[in-house]
Amino acid sequence: MSEIITSAPRDAQWREELRKKYTAKERTAITRVKMPELDAAYRVTCNEEVNQGLNAEQAVVEASRCMDCPDPQCMKGCPVSINIPGFIKNIERGDFKAAAVVLKETSALPAVCGRVCPQEKQCESKCLYHKMKKEPVAIGYLERFAADTERESGNIAVPTMEAKKNVKVAVVGSGPAGLSFAGDMAKRGYDVTVFEALHEIGGVLKYGIPEFRLPNSVVEVEIDGLRNMGVTFEKDCIVGKTISYEDLHEMGFKGVFVASGAGLPRFMNIPGENLNGVMSSNEYLTRVNLMGAGRPDWDTPVLRGKRVAVIGGGNTAMDSVRTARRMGAEVAMIVYRRGEDEMPARVEEVKHAKEEGVEFMTLHNPIEYRGDENGRVNMMLVQQMELGEPDESGRRSPVAIEGAIKEIPVDLVIVSVGVSPNPLIPNAIPELEISRRGTIVVNEETMQSSLGDLYAGGDIVRGGATVILAMGDGRRAAAAMAEALEK
Repeated sequence: MSEIITSAPRDAQWREELRKKYTAKERTAITRVKMPELDAAYRVTCNEEVNQGLNAEQAVVEASRCMDCPDPQCMKGCPVSINIPGFIKNIERGDFKAAAVVLKETSALPAVCGRVCPQEKQCESKCLYHKMKKEPVAIGYLERFAADTERESGNIAVPTMEAKKNVKVAVVGSGPAGLSFAGDMAKRGYDVTVFEALHEIGGVLKYGIPEFRLPNSVVEVEIDGLRNMGVTFEKDCIVGKTISYEDLHEMGFKGVFVASGAGLPRFMNIPGENLNGVMSSNEYLTRVNLMGAGRPDWDTPVLRGKRVAVIGGGNTAMDSVRTARRMGAEVAMIVYRRGEDEMPARVEEVKHAKEEGVEFMTLHNPIEYRGDENGRVNMMLVQQMELGEPDESGRRSPVAIEGAIKEIPVDLVIVSVGVSPNPLIPNAIPELEISRRGTIVVNEETMQSSLGDLYAGGDIVRGGATVILAMGDGRRAAAAMAEALEK
């Protein structure tokens, strides 16, 4: 069941009433809420979501910490410009429905973002509480609460929709950039069709993020919200193979947004990478998350190891190693060439991994894999490292310690050292300007490519990014394409 709601009331009167509820001193004295979690010993036995969400009482108290700043810096830290004080203050009032409506004014995927966005580096990093040496308002937890409460009510609001324009636009890829673009264009009255190469809609949200962090059922409800807005989804359709760029024109599409992601895994080009039992995190997570390899009633094959090493220190590495624990690994280790402080993974993900028994082998780098008589990996050689001078990213560069090499027994290695853009679209459209990294070159403000009617965003432009940055690209592209089409 759904209903169209135009906007949530946020007038001066109720803001003033909320300010009278607590003094500023009383608000700042409230301790930040702690997210309830499943016990670590239990959660490694299943795929149930680790973070359990806030209850209504916890959410209202946490929302009461928000100071409703006149110039909210948190919004400047949000790539999709969510009206953060607006939705939080509706939670404080107890109007959870209105909070969800405010979120949907700018975000197509609030339940997703509330779970997987790095709020600590974005909106929460700008919170006024940092100046007071206090923990910021738990914006991500509250975003999840508002979206989950609406979903669980079964009464899901459809954002305000402009009149139909009878103009068709195509989206290539159904990951966060594509879904964000589709939602914004549908609101503007465009006829939107999303083409997905795989057999399920959701892109990296489905194949790349485990259900213990982002349940597929949550993603499905967000996608159904877009369907209710009129967005059409075509699965098992590879633009560049099944249909071409020219075919899209013949089908009447006036604009194309490419959000085909970065699904090409990288390896380290070291000896032994072709052994059985050495695979990319892309393959491993896709088999488990999208193809059901971790479920007892599914036949998808996947290698299971007792001693598993995951190479890398990002969120995908944490997802892989935590998945390996759930797939029966007795020893699951992260091997990372820098120190823990330099890891790009979210602090929460590192914490959860440690609680689940993952070992951290920092300042080590694999240099060779060795196998048994059957060609299955059974050993890795790792080089001990130390941190030298900072590199171009500002992180201190790892330097090998001469002669410090260890042999580590392993029976499964998952390589998570980055991805490259999907080359399909760039190869299929020779006229498209492509960077040396294989990304589509765009105007950073409009996301428009060298071909006037083709826009792009997400990993196919960035080479690797967060869900929320990809969504920001989708929103910018939608605004720019709509402006161009309406001239």
